[in-house]
Amino acid sequence: MIAYHVVTDRPMHPGQRLQFDGNHCSGVSRRVQEKKEAVEAVYAAPEQYEGFALEHHLAVALRELAMEEVRQEKYPSYPSRLHCLYASGTLEEAESWADFFAEIGRPTYSIVKIQVNGHSFCGNAERCFDGSADRYSNRRLAEQYWENPYDGSGICEMLVDGEIEVIDIVKEINANLPEDAE
Repeated sequence: MIAYHVVTDRPMHPGQRLQFDGNHCSGVSRRVQEKKEAVEAVYAAPEQYEGFALEHHLAVALRELAMEEVRQEKYPSYPSRLHCLYASGTLEEAESWADFFAEIGRPTYSIVKIQVNGHSFCGNAERCFDGSADRYSNRRLAEQYWENPYDGSGICEMLVDGEIEVIDIVKEINANLPEDAE
């Protein structure tokens, strides 16, 4: 399958090969793992967090751990959000994501065309949620995400795993790059 990926963490180059599976994780996974202790603390005493906004990365970790728990139990053939590359099915979708990332200040290097030899799942990004101290609510929202794949309405986010090769850099973006990358 051919897809497109917005490069945000570090530059990619044609011919580069990536592997995403249970042994190879994404940047999302690393950020979630860094918050695992905090997630356990939230779930151990959720009443202490009622009425307070959670720090962004903690809310993301609560969401992603609930998403992974539901995926493993009910949809094990779908790519894991923690062990995948986020992609787009069309260049136009990738350009929309690149514009969004650049607008929010995220380092955005380029859009690359990729060859995927693995699994894919198209989810509706509008069904992503800010995790909360309520474990039941997080699971319910995660179930809604996986049960309702992208159907043409909303914002598509394609998850791909397996063997992935960068075929070409189709568009340079170079927005919000760290000083040492310029």
